[in-house]
Amino acid sequence: MGAYQTIDPALAASALEWWHDAGVDLIVGDDPFDWLATPTDEAFAPMPGLALVTLPASPAAIAPAPAALPDTLEAFATWRMGPEAPEQGWTGISLAASGPADAAVMILVDCPDRDDGQAGQLLSGAPGRLFDRMLAAIGLSRDAVHIAAVCARRPAAGRMPRELETRLGEVSRHHVGLVAPKRLLLLGNAASRAILGTEMGQARGILHRLNHRTGTEGSTGEQDTGVVASFHPRFLLEKPVAKAEAWRDLQLLMKDIGA
Repeated sequence: MGAYQTIDPALAASALEWWHDAGVDLIVGDDPFDWLATPTDEAFAPMPGLALVTLPASPAAIAPAPAALPDTLEAFATWRMGPEAPEQGWTGISLAASGPADAAVMILVDCPDRDDGQAGQLLSGAPGRLFDRMLAAIGLSRDAVHIAAVCARRPAAGRMPRELETRLGEVSRHHVGLVAPKRLLLLGNAASRAILGTEMGQARGILHRLNHRTGTEGSTGEQDTGVVASFHPRFLLEKPVAKAEAWRDLQLLMKDIGA
C-alpha cells in the first residue's frame, strides 16, 4: 500500500458514529479478555436502570389449538369436506369417504390417486379395478365396505406432508372410531403410520388389535377392531410379484371375522 492515502472524512465519521451507537467506547482495554470463554449470565445482565422487556409472540406464530372433532359420522363427513379440514389449503378437490356407516370392513388408503378426482371416488382407474378384484376374492364389494383416505385431497408431491402427519393420523383414528368396523385394512405406508404408527412393511403379517374408541392398540372386546396392513393396489400393479403376499394379508383380514 502507498504511504499516502486519501481518507474520506465523511466515511470515517459515519463509521465512528456507527460504533458509538453500537456501544463501543474503547478500542483497547487494559485488562485481557478471553474471547473463547463461554458467556455467563452476567454478560447479558441489563444496564443499571434498565429492565428487560419480553415482547409478546406474534399472533401468526401462535398456532390455534385444533377444534374438537365431530362426534357423529354425518357431522364428521361434513367437517372433513369443509374449510377446517387439515388439507383444505391444498390444490385440487376433496374426495369424501364412501360405503355403509356400519360396515364390518373399513379400507383406509393414503390419498386420492391422480385419476380419482375425475372419477369422483377413491380407488378408481387401474388400481381401482385391481382393488375390486381383491374384494371379490374375499367375498366383498365396494357396496359392503367403508372406504376413506388419510388425506382427503392429493398432496402436491403425492405424499403426506410430515408436518401434518400427526393431525391427519388423529383425524383418521377418529374416523375409524365413528365407523367402529370389525376389520380395518390399511393400504400403503401412510395409512399404516396414521393408525399403527409404523411402516407397512413392519406391520404386515400381524392382526393388530385396535380399540377404535381410544385409538390405542392391544384392546379386546366390543370396542376391538382387527387391523391388517398391506400393499396399495398401485404398488401391486408395479410389482405383481407381491400379489401372493397381498393375498395372505386379505386372508388374515377375514380370519374369524364372524367370531
